[in-house]
Amino acid sequence: MKKIKNIGFVSTRIAGTDGVSLEIEKWAHVLERNNYNCFYFAGECDRDPNVSFIAPLAHFQHPEIKELNSKLFGTRKRDHETSLKVSELKEYLKIRLYDFVNKYDIHLLITENALTIPMNIPLGLALTEFIAETCFPTIAHHHDFYWERDRFLVNAAKDYLDRGFPPDLKSITHVVINSIASEQLSLRKGISNFVIPNVYNFAEPPKPIDPKICSEIRQIAGLREDDLFVLQPTRIVPRKWIERAVEIVYMMKLKNPKLIISHASGDEGDIYYERVKNYAKLLGVEIVGIDDYIGTERCREVGKKKYTIGDIYQCADIITYPSGYEGFGNAFLETIYFKKPIIVNRYSIFITDIEPFGFDVFKFDGFVTEKIVDEALKVLSDKHRLNEMVEKNYNIALKHFSYEVLERKLLNIIKIVESECI
Repeated sequence: MKKIKNIGFVSTRIAGTDGVSLEIEKWAHVLERNNYNCFYFAGECDRDPNVSFIAPLAHFQHPEIKELNSKLFGTRKRDHETSLKVSELKEYLKIRLYDFVNKYDIHLLITENALTIPMNIPLGLALTEFIAETCFPTIAHHHDFYWERDRFLVNAAKDYLDRGFPPDLKSITHVVINSIASEQLSLRKGISNFVIPNVYNFAEPPKPIDPKICSEIRQIAGLREDDLFVLQPTRIVPRKWIERAVEIVYMMKLKNPKLIISHASGDEGDIYYERVKNYAKLLGVEIVGIDDYIGTERCREVGKKKYTIGDIYQCADIITYPSGYEGFGNAFLETIYFKKPIIVNRYSIFITDIEPFGFDVFKFDGFVTEKIVDEALKVLSDKHRLNEMVEKNYNIALKHFSYEVLERKLLNIIKIVESECI
């Protein structure tokens, strides 16, 4: 039996507060407290440089990758030059993967969405060939499959998608984050897999926040002392259905109606953001983006003030989460962790993988009603009922979505992988 000690995470980007980067941090935390050493391969990485291997072409925003994507998606035909370019970049990235594994003496790879969603096809193909050539022990952690995103459905890359997103290789153990993805992976690819939900460190409750910090954040958001702080803690992308959050604020009939949004538009452009702003303007709701003030660590230096996403949650009064689709729901777990009430749309994964546990939240089906908004406002004015709600939710999450749940499931998978290593 080969003992696994050094583990290499591979992704297009391991930086910031996107869902994949956050889950990598959680997995690494659990692995390191069990005496594994973690290393990182990505096009962008904000981890310790001593354990990080940067390959700029691995980033989905690298100019050459963006150009490739423009020729591979939204069309049914690709030219010979595009195929040659994919092959050239794939070979280069494969060599970099060999370098990464040799440099840090990696025993196990954990690919994070790099074999799942085709944001960087050469990287996915490079990983597939590297694993095929070496039979390298790999856990493929899948967050978002390409068939779950409309923008990838029309493409000139079907052969690439079939080959590497994800590949069906003997040395790869597949992990998905929800039960629907598990069924679809089995049906579409015939690949057996494990389900590990997104988690949060519920065993360590959040520390109380300094009221001065909340005062600063409210000031940045343009909120007066008696204004309601309504937070939309997501990126600004169409599947988040942020129009519904705007409607929630509108129905609250606030004196100073603002919707605070924590993240920028990200990799899907600004067209949707403009649409949301225009819609909000029609309803008399102001959209306030504060992504420029949020970082991975708090910094209080003059001219460099940055707050963590946790700081923002703790200062909020209520969370809106009206998504039409989510791979799981990081923002939902974060809301529960910071003991805030939440108005949530019953998206499919919420219905199948979260709702059955009995969380006490304000739910709607596709469209917001005044009844739901009135119920939320009523609870916000009743401190006893509010405390009862958030404490119940915290205890449910502690049991079902804690680091200890991840630890039990992930360490069991690693034991299985070790037993199969020759």
